[in-house]
Amino acid sequence: EDADFAKESARLTKAQILQQSAMAMIAQAGKAQQNVLQLLQN
Repeated sequence: EDADFAKESARLTKAQILQQSAMAMIAQAGKAQQNVLQLLQN
């Protein structure tokens, strides 16, 4: 039972890290898009 808890805990942590990574990539993509628009406007 402890092993199951540890396994699920590790799985949850992995999922959270992946989610945070995805959010960071989305934020970076949005920033890059803003930079391109600024370059085109100048």
